[in-house]
Amino acid sequence: MRPKLHPYRMAESSQSNSTFQHPAFFILTGIPALGDGQAWLSLVFGLMYLLALLGNTTLLTVIRIDSTLHQPMFLLLATLAATDLGLATSIAPELLAVLWLGPQPVQYTACLIQMFFVHALTAMESGVLLAMACDRAVAVGRPLHYPILVTKARVGYAVLALTLKVLAVIVPFPLLVVRFKHFHAKIIHHAYCAHMAVVELVVGNTWVNNMYGLALSLAVSGVDILGIAGSYGLIAHAVLRLPTQEARVKAFGTCSSHICVILAFYVPGLFSFLTHRFGRHTVPKPVHILLSIIYLLLPPALNPLIYGVRTKQIRDRFLEMFKFRKKQF
Repeated sequence: MRPKLHPYRMAESSQSNSTFQHPAFFILTGIPALGDGQAWLSLVFGLMYLLALLGNTTLLTVIRIDSTLHQPMFLLLATLAATDLGLATSIAPELLAVLWLGPQPVQYTACLIQMFFVHALTAMESGVLLAMACDRAVAVGRPLHYPILVTKARVGYAVLALTLKVLAVIVPFPLLVVRFKHFHAKIIHHAYCAHMAVVELVVGNTWVNNMYGLALSLAVSGVDILGIAGSYGLIAHAVLRLPTQEARVKAFGTCSSHICVILAFYVPGLFSFLTHRFGRHTVPKPVHILLSIIYLLLPPALNPLIYGVRTKQIRDRFLEMFKFRKKQF
């Protein structure tokens, strides 16, 4: 008796010498090289997604119901939490289904939509981190002028400007894919619809896609990193000018949570970027995929924990809410 061939294998074998016009769907494979280990990974990433949902929702709720937290710094934090919530949700459901159940079909349009939101929300997060660094630079460097220079209205304008910038630079991603009419396969060897994973299936010259992706990474993340570094240079200069060690520690302490969040976002992102651009032939494919997933899920899971534990106002308000609900029961 002939063994049954897995649908993914059947699709793969039938597509080896074929091309397709705008396929109705793609097939996400996850990380096939890991075999049964994918199911265990789904538990790890599922826990990270659960932490992201609970943590960011709690953070948004605390900031919303406490009027004393309606300040520029916490409004930026709420924007970060909303971005994290969207970023984790943009990939986690499909990712968990693929890891737990095996290769899964995804509609062509849904794949392009996921591609847009993944890149848009990562760019938005990078921009929000830059805005938060600027906020801390003004708070530490010019504390007396902070209430005048940083207002809720200006934070709103900054978030609006970031949103418009993200839309302007990310919309071309799916459009650059839509222009291609033929694909040599329907199988995406990835756990979600990453731009370059889809572009690898294209029949035609993808030089523009490759260059746009590289230029965008350098222009958006590179500029944001330079802005953050400049802000912290100003912060360090202001802190070193303070007269006492106690004052320096206190001033620097106001930035510690933000520094942890920056490291949680940019360190996995840097590793993912470097291995994809320069280690494609030396780093195994499963490592590429794992790094990209960690880059997207780790910051949303960690950020609310970092700010919840290290920010006194949020920690105290959360404990008050918890005690109030405990008394009700």
